[in-house]
Amino acid sequence: MKTRIISGFCMVPLVILVYLGSYWLAALCIFIGFVGVREFYNGFRNMDIHPSMPIAGVALFALYLINGLWPGQPVLIMGWLAAVIMAGSLYMFNVEKRTPTDAMATIIGIIYIEFFSYHFVLIDQSGPYQVMVWLCLLCAFGSDIFAYFTGVFLGKHKMTPHLSPKKTWEGAVGGVLGSVLVCGLFGYFLCPEYLIHCLIIGLAGSPVSMCGDLTASAYKRKMGIKDYGKLIPGHGGIMDRFDSVFFTAPFVYYYIAIVMVHFQLG
Repeated sequence: MKTRIISGFCMVPLVILVYLGSYWLAALCIFIGFVGVREFYNGFRNMDIHPSMPIAGVALFALYLINGLWPGQPVLIMGWLAAVIMAGSLYMFNVEKRTPTDAMATIIGIIYIEFFSYHFVLIDQSGPYQVMVWLCLLCAFGSDIFAYFTGVFLGKHKMTPHLSPKKTWEGAVGGVLGSVLVCGLFGYFLCPEYLIHCLIIGLAGSPVSMCGDLTASAYKRKMGIKDYGKLIPGHGGIMDRFDSVFFTAPFVYYYIAIVMVHFQLG
């Protein structure tokens, strides 16, 4: 517990970078994308699957170069996604050493970690909705914290006993309520004009966050590892700490883009 508390204080600089936004947030996302995908690929190598880190590195550089030179161009991002799939597929042309599994692992890592975390930058560049970037963290960490304590004191019914034995349905309900609470408080005090959206995001984002957590756990179980890394004492690696955030960031961004902008309900 003491180690986890100390590690929690180590996360403060990350919160500062999110607050600063702009290039600072982009730099943070590049760091998370690079370290996270390396940890993810190392897990695959534990299964004798060998994704390409050079392709992932070039893809990460190209994604943020596109964003820096031509921000707000979805056609270019679609082209980037197509290029990632092509590059991953070309990787198995060395048929004597590479397999379709190596190619798929390469593509999944880039999209799951690099592209999903990139949605933080997209939210930061969404004009009047920029402040809602915090909901990505509040959904994930608020849900996780409330689910943990609710599960400890009230948990009886296992939710996924073969995947994550400590998670309970009671904890999940507590996580949803906690997410609604913290997101609602955030909306009430910091962006009251978006309060109803903050409550909705808190309600729907909590299950999304849990799915992100369980997805990372499923990968770990199949990879035969306990943690993705050792970068953060008491928490593991980047993937262990940000697994749920990889799902909440796209969810929050597309909620803003579809519900609040497209249907003009913001």
